[in-house]
Amino acid sequence: MPKDVTKKENKENNKKHFFKDFKAELKKVIWPTPKQLVNNTIAVITIVIITAVIVFALDLVFEVMNDYGIDKLRDAIGTQNTQVTETNQESENTDNVTANETSENNTEETNSTENNEAENNTVNE
Repeated sequence: MPKDVTKKENKENNKKHFFKDFKAELKKVIWPTPKQLVNNTIAVITIVIITAVIVFALDLVFEVMNDYGIDKLRDAIGTQNTQVTETNQESENTDNVTANETSENNTEETNSTENNEAENNTVNE
């Protein structure tokens, strides 16, 4: 049992010692005068406002650059890609039409050849 009592006493002594040290340290702190406190507060608020204005100005500049620079460049590239795609589609359509015409011509030639052969067979009989 004596061990339990000494542990409790040590904890109480540690707490008392901690608060005593804490109080001693607070006495060593050099607290600012009210005038220094006001001056430092004004300095901090001024720096925060200046930083906010700079960030706001940079945000506007980058937004304008985005609107007039990057978006127009993207639109120009998009227009070129669209034109290239349309040109490719037109050439494919032209190739398809040419292929269709060729197959129609071949069909007509085959039909005319068959008709000629049929006429020749009729004449020969």
